[in-house]
Amino acid sequence: MHKFTEKLKENLRGHKKSAESVDDPMFSAMDPPQSVLYQYRKQRGVNLGSWFVLERWITDNPYRFANAPGQSDLDVARGSHARETLESHWDSWIVEEDWSWIAERGFNTVRIPIGYYHLCGTDPSVLHGTAFHDFEYVFSGAWARITRAIETASRYGLGVLIDLHAAPGKQNNDSHSGTSDPPTFFSDKRNRKHTIEVLCILLKALNAHAQSYNPALTNLVGIELLNEPHPSNDSDLQCWYTSAIRALRAIDPSMPLYIGECWRTDQYTNFAEKLSSSSSSSSSLLVLDHHLYRCFTASDNSTPAHAHTRALSDPSASTPQTLSRVSEKLGRAGGGLVVGEWSGALNPGSLMGAPGEQAAYVRAQLELYERCCAGWFFWTFKKQWPGDTGWSLRDSVGAGVFPDRVGLRRRGVGVDKAVEQERRARVRDEVRDWALDAHKRYWAQYPGKYEHWRFGEGFVRGWEVEYVFIDSGSGDDPHGRVTELGFKGAWARQTTQDHGKGYWEYEHGFMQGVDAATRDFQYSS
Repeated sequence: MHKFTEKLKENLRGHKKSAESVDDPMFSAMDPPQSVLYQYRKQRGVNLGSWFVLERWITDNPYRFANAPGQSDLDVARGSHARETLESHWDSWIVEEDWSWIAERGFNTVRIPIGYYHLCGTDPSVLHGTAFHDFEYVFSGAWARITRAIETASRYGLGVLIDLHAAPGKQNNDSHSGTSDPPTFFSDKRNRKHTIEVLCILLKALNAHAQSYNPALTNLVGIELLNEPHPSNDSDLQCWYTSAIRALRAIDPSMPLYIGECWRTDQYTNFAEKLSSSSSSSSSLLVLDHHLYRCFTASDNSTPAHAHTRALSDPSASTPQTLSRVSEKLGRAGGGLVVGEWSGALNPGSLMGAPGEQAAYVRAQLELYERCCAGWFFWTFKKQWPGDTGWSLRDSVGAGVFPDRVGLRRRGVGVDKAVEQERRARVRDEVRDWALDAHKRYWAQYPGKYEHWRFGEGFVRGWEVEYVFIDSGSGDDPHGRVTELGFKGAWARQTTQDHGKGYWEYEHGFMQGVDAATRDFQYSS
């Protein structure tokens, strides 16, 4: 028995699933187009914070001519030299060297926060009736730079998640939502209606750009409808989400849509599940975005770093249990869960001075998100001032707090394809038989009517699908990155049209097959 086969078996023990599912596949799950590979892969990303939507704590250079209180994009626009200041910042904050640095360290996606006013270069109507109505001349150059960023990301094999960080009327109390004024998104229905119009303009413009620039430009992984909304009640936000999703899917039913969950993860999981089950286009991804920080509340600040780390590392603790439960539920509904923002930052009150405590905290988060989520995005790429190992990815990597590289790395070269395919099939069948036997023994404890053959079928399909993703780069990535399936539950649904009562056994096998193929590649390459 090969050593890696034993490891595969060891990692397959103890799985339990149950499921229901619906809908027909939207695409060939065993022969997906490049755009779908981008969208469904494991997203290992970083936020390009304070590039288009500014945040003064990240960089204050663009605020030097801003009007008081000097905290938001609107304050900058109202100040002097606004256009020159912003265009200079847009052209210098993220440069070629930064794209290369990100790709070299295994990252495969970036999240780019934008404001609705950054779209005025493609459609000036986004500014009508808003606080930015007089500032088309200031922001008209942003759209060309956003599309150029997507093109540059494509050259580096990086996916792009476009995040509407600032909506008309401002969806939360923070100045990173575009203005320093009080929010009126939820108190004025005109703002909510206009935001849907803005999102439709955004989607049409992105699709038009892809067609005009290069129809093979396939690296857009989704659109986030609203960053960190703060509704007075969940009903208002969920009603708006429903309308926005309906409008966007009428334009492009294949585009993945990401929604923030206001830190009420279970409630919005139930909402997303219900929405997907009632949607005629639920084959496209609906993704829940959770943001996790442990440095803002009094409770967080009084908790030692090692306790934060333990709470994220223990599978029986609250956060791992929630992420695991939610990911499973969303997957069966054809969606998934990502952590769209997280960091290594801890309050000074949490730091005890123990060696490596911050690195252990970062590592615990990475392991949790890799295990339970379809993707994650660190906040943020860099700050103007060096040395912040909690918030600046570049500084965190430089200090050894964040790993120097993420994800699997392709190492094998010159392997005969036919020999490798034969090896994979042999190992696949051997581990499938072992896993199927373990599955049967486990469920023999519970009398019932089973269809265990579905488990074996799902295992083989999961193994083969994962290798479709792994092989999709054909070894051509200059940075050695390996593509892995991220949205496992959603993809499992796409590989069979039989979503009846026995589907849970198929899904159980599929998940184990994906994990087994990943570990086979890891141990054998």
